[in-house]
Amino acid sequence: MTALNKQALREAAEKAGKDKWQAKKINGDFYVIRSGSYIKQCGITSYQPIAEIDHKPVRDFVAMVNPATTLALLDENLQLQREKDATEAVALALRDDMRQAREQLEAAEKRNAEQREYYEGVIADGSKRIAELESNEVREVRNQFLVVRHPGKTPAIKHCTGDLEEFLRKLIEQDPLVTIDIITHRYYGVGGQWVQDAGEYLQMMQGAGIGVKHQEDSVDSDVSSRNQPGMVVAVHIDAGDFVKVKGQVFEVEETDFDDHDVTLWFVGGNTLKCAAGCPVEVVSAPVAAGIKVKGSEHDRSTKR
Repeated sequence: MTALNKQALREAAEKAGKDKWQAKKINGDFYVIRSGSYIKQCGITSYQPIAEIDHKPVRDFVAMVNPATTLALLDENLQLQREKDATEAVALALRDDMRQAREQLEAAEKRNAEQREYYEGVIADGSKRIAELESNEVREVRNQFLVVRHPGKTPAIKHCTGDLEEFLRKLIEQDPLVTIDIITHRYYGVGGQWVQDAGEYLQMMQGAGIGVKHQEDSVDSDVSSRNQPGMVVAVHIDAGDFVKVKGQVFEVEETDFDDHDVTLWFVGGNTLKCAAGCPVEVVSAPVAAGIKVKGSEHDRSTKR
């Protein structure tokens, strides 16, 4: 039904007035009468049929409101109701989808927060571990010291200033007969105990009845007229190095070979000794006689 027809029907209804009609059976016949006009009193029946109303707007309205018009209005109303129901169903589905999406978003944000907290903890632990390692590295360098032994003199403790190799060269230039031990907390001290610093080394040496004095002075730089170095400092042996123990050459494959500790903690004269006290000669090959110093660019040889 068009909008124009709807407007015309509305105008006709407004002109016909606001009467209410009703269908009623009177004397065996059906009539459409004005609601409330039917009266039966003292054997007399009165009523006002709509068809007898002499009022043009009413007649026009009755003519316009026919079965076809009424069915068209009802069908349109039914279609509108169906569209309304479909729209409401879509709205409900969208609401459910939005609720589900919101729940998924909240769950994802919670997981992200938990993961962020976890990784922040991992990063914090890693940073703490790195700081500890850096601290250990610094402590290791500071704990390193030298035990300098001069023939006929009390051994002295010296701390390296500057480059270690240059420091050792100057010490040996001052006294070609000097013997030097390099001690850090990684090396064995007296009796195979761990040495943490120079103070602990002094206590262990004094406990063993060995006199050692602590010197803080640096090496004299004016040693150009002294002899060139010929001694070897203490070394640490790793897998792949070769050692000679009691005349027999071994290739180091583990941290221990036989019952000899591979960490050399003492240098005396031309002989290196292991923790077990046996003479050990470090060689660069099974048939070589020179001593290989780990970490150096060239091999150094002991004085024969």
